[in-house]
Amino acid sequence: MKPTRPARFAVLALAAMPLAFGLAACGKKNDAAAVAEAPLPKVGAPAGKQWADVITATPDGGYLMGNPDAPLKLVEYGALSCSHCAAFAAEGFPHLRDDYVNSGRVSYELRFFMLNPLDVPSVLLATCGNAPETVIPMAEQFWGWQATMFANLKAAGEGAMQQVQTLPANQRPAVIARITGMNDFFAQRGIATSQGAQCLGDIAKATALASGTDKATKEFNVTGTPAFILNGRNLDIAEWSALEPILQKAGAR
Repeated sequence: MKPTRPARFAVLALAAMPLAFGLAACGKKNDAAAVAEAPLPKVGAPAGKQWADVITATPDGGYLMGNPDAPLKLVEYGALSCSHCAAFAAEGFPHLRDDYVNSGRVSYELRFFMLNPLDVPSVLLATCGNAPETVIPMAEQFWGWQATMFANLKAAGEGAMQQVQTLPANQRPAVIARITGMNDFFAQRGIATSQGAQCLGDIAKATALASGTDKATKEFNVTGTPAFILNGRNLDIAEWSALEPILQKAGAR
């Protein structure tokens, strides 16, 4: 499917963006990742834990899993509405987590990217009052549920989203969350309706999400998702089958 280039936008314009599902990565091309002559040594996790259990918030608005001092620092810019991100979550993330992050040689940071109106409410709810260690698992669960969101949106009909466009922009996330069934999904995972409503109205946080997307576009030429950045380089790939060989060549073997 042809990638879509999201414009740089103000937060209150987010919900006015056209829906575009299943977006592929279309990032800035860089030279291949450096090739390590020898495998990097594994690093033991803190006592009683695996590295995948260690998740912290980062200054860039992301969530980092694993050894914070890992020599290979992998960032995924992902959108909860992106079907290619959902495919990576199902096919690649378990291997990345178990075989690479848990070795202590690779850290994984998830940074949310706003592609279309579905991403703002989904991220506001995924991070609603949650401790940092719950966000990545919540995102993985959401990607697994994503097909149901699309089915709910289809069942609601085109008129439902057209009606959303007539609302004040700061009211749209809450209505989108109801139409798509996001409210129910997160309620089943501990986000009460009243708590969710408060998070969906958090304009400051929504503004930060928009700023993070704009920053990714400017710094790494991220124009679609998933986009993978390894030690500061946009790899211009979107699939685990392409990512794993790069990690191995870089020393995680």
